[in-house]
Amino acid sequence: MADSKAALVVGAGEATGGAIARRFAREGYVACVTRRNADKLAPLVAQIAAQGGQARAFGSDARREEQVVELVQTIEREVGPLEVCVFNVGGNVRFPIRELTSRVYYKVWEMGAFAGFYTLDGFEQHSNLNDAVPALTITLAIASGMVVAVVLAVLMERIAYRPLRHAPRLAPLISAIGVSILLRNIMLRVTNAQRQIYPDVFPDGAIEIGGVRVTYIRLFLIGMSFLFLLILYAFIERTKQGMAIRAVAEDKDTAALMGINVDRTIVMTFVSGAALAGAAGVCYGMFITNVSAGMGFIPGIKAFTAAVLGGIGSVPGAMLGGYFLGLTESYTTRWLGGQYKDVVAFVLLVTVLIFRPWGFLGKREDRRA
Repeated sequence: MADSKAALVVGAGEATGGAIARRFAREGYVACVTRRNADKLAPLVAQIAAQGGQARAFGSDARREEQVVELVQTIEREVGPLEVCVFNVGGNVRFPIRELTSRVYYKVWEMGAFAGFYTLDGFEQHSNLNDAVPALTITLAIASGMVVAVVLAVLMERIAYRPLRHAPRLAPLISAIGVSILLRNIMLRVTNAQRQIYPDVFPDGAIEIGGVRVTYIRLFLIGMSFLFLLILYAFIERTKQGMAIRAVAEDKDTAALMGINVDRTIVMTFVSGAALAGAAGVCYGMFITNVSAGMGFIPGIKAFTAAVLGGIGSVPGAMLGGYFLGLTESYTTRWLGGQYKDVVAFVLLVTVLIFRPWGFLGKREDRRA
């Protein structure tokens, strides 16, 4: 085996590290996996072998330079030339890649809601499509919201954020605030500071589920949330671009050394997040039947709260956190009154941050190699 090609995956105990090791094995490499306790890698090595691949487990502390040098020498002596090396792969999308984007998504969400409104309003004014084929106009409204949100997010990333990527952390925050103020004032000017009423295009009606009356639009929103969850999860976990996003989130410099185009990956993060934000904005607008400049701030705070509750880095966790927060607010409104719903929601947030800061489905940070 000394003439085989070797691929080294350091910190392969996490789910993503194991997936990368299996991928290298399928491509003909000998997957050399390592962490400080090599015994924990035995199941991964056995799984790769069962799939017809080759793998070796090594015990090494990647934080110590002399052990890394010794590890590389051992691999090249016992396995073959080392052609690929992946260091410290984590299992989740870490928060750093979203520190920037989370500050602007609520404005992108808001612009998507306005795009959907103007699309539906155009159909209302110039045709009868809203009444004749509401499914088509709703689809086009969601698509327009996604397109406008994506275009806006790409422009914001290129003009307001990329030049500040290596600046002190306060600079991107100030830039984000400036962009938010600019967009809010643009929409105040366009709408004359008036609330815009969404055309009523969604069919009326409801169904009974266990004695509970659920309207069609609520069923639609639930279905859309699960659809977008599946799409996002598949993109992040099952595609090469999703793997690149996870790598850049973990360490931009190391990802660049591995051949990943960091700028393009960050743009893709903006694009994927903005597309979902734009679609969500249109759905929200149809549900509350109106839009206004500045409407995105509170939902943006709630979205961030849901992500923290579910676990930063966990896509299913974010959705679980959203439903948990929504149900909490609904029951609080019923039992205590609507004026207390935000209080209870944020008390729960603080409680989770104190006793389980990694959230419901997040993972405790493990800094070991």
